[in-house]
Order: sequence, then structure tokens, then C-alpha cells
Amino acid sequence: MTQHIIIADDHPLFRAALRQAVSQAVPDAEVAEVESIKALQAAVEKKPDADLVLLDLNMPGAHGFSGLVFMRGQYPGLPVVVVSGSEDLQVMRRSIDYGASGFIPKSAPLPEITDAIQAVLEGDMWLPEGVAEKLEQTQAENTDFSEKLASLTPQQFRVLGMLAEGMLNKQIAYDLDVSEATIKAHITAVFRKLGVRNRTQAVIAIQQMELDPSDTSLSGS
Repeated sequence: MTQHIIIADDHPLFRAALRQAVSQAVPDAEVAEVESIKALQAAVEKKPDADLVLLDLNMPGAHGFSGLVFMRGQYPGLPVVVVSGSEDLQVMRRSIDYGASGFIPKSAPLPEITDAIQAVLEGDMWLPEGVAEKLEQTQAENTDFSEKLASLTPQQFRVLGMLAEGMLNKQIAYDLDVSEATIKAHITAVFRKLGVRNRTQAVIAIQQMELDPSDTSLSGS
């Protein structure tokens, strides 16, 4: 049976490297490439039974770990491996706490990336050598907010991302091709699920998902 793998990264050169690793790990795999969280949502909705997502944390539309948390909440049976330029232990720790099946540093050599993909497809978790032992010594992440974020529907998650980018209700309604009343209903539901009262609190809350919570910029580079 053909395996379906989604590569989510906004850097074409690294997508090409990941595609090469996938082709070595699973020669007959069907691969889809996306370069934003919006495109990832569309790809997974089209192929909800995909076998693996390789997810870059820093993509347009991604606010740190929010994309990972959303994927794990909406598609709990779909393994997600984080692929990141960061090799910070706390970033790795949070990735695993939020449900990632593995963490591949972008500095990893191609054979190592290939091994990681094979391991996760076989049902294992994969971390760079020596990292698992170090993670055991780091503090587990408080996952209370991540559970709330994971409870959002795909459309509510889209709306929250647009709120975080400072868009007005009418702009969000135009982009999503729905009425302002529908957007207001989504926003009310988002606030209720996240336990916040207004836009400012919602934006502050989603900043908890940033790779560096002290970084208040919400751009996904």
C-alpha cells in the first residue's frame, strides 16, 4: 500500500532535502509539499489518512507550537515529526509534550533524517542521539492551554490565527468567504474554549505557543 507523507516547510531547499530523505526511506511514497499552515490544513483535510507529517515550526500562519497542537488535536492518529532549525532542549521537550512523534534538527545529515522517517513510520518515537536522556531531566511542559487549543475546530483555529495577526472581523469574513455574523460566532466559541474574554487575552494566550515565549512577535518566518 502506498504511504502518503506531507512535508510542511516554507523553505524550498529544505523541502527538497526532506523529499530526498523520504524517497530513500520509502521509495514509493506519495509526497505532498506545503509551505504554510493554511496549506497544511487543506492537504490534511484532503488526505486525513496520511501516514506522516514532517512539520517545520516556523511557517507562515504558525505561531510556534500552535500548528503541532492543532494537528494532534484534530488528527490524533496522524504522526507528526517536528523539523526545526532550533536544537534547544526546551523546544524539543515542548514538541514531545505537545504530541510530536519525533524531532529532527535541520542540521541532521540526510541518512539520519532518513532513519528518523523510517523509525516513526514503524511506530517508534525518534530523537537525536543522547537527547532522550537529557529530556528526562527537563521539566515537563504545562499542557493545560495546549489542550484548550487542540479543542478548536479547523475553522476556529483559522480565525484565531487571523486574530493573532491583527485582522478585523470583516477582513476575516472576506478571507474565509463567510458572513461577519459567522465570524463573531466563531470568535465567541474560541474565547469560550480558550477561557479568555477578548482579543488581547487571546493573542497573549497564543503567545504561550511561541518557540521563545519572551518573543512577542507573531510572525511565522
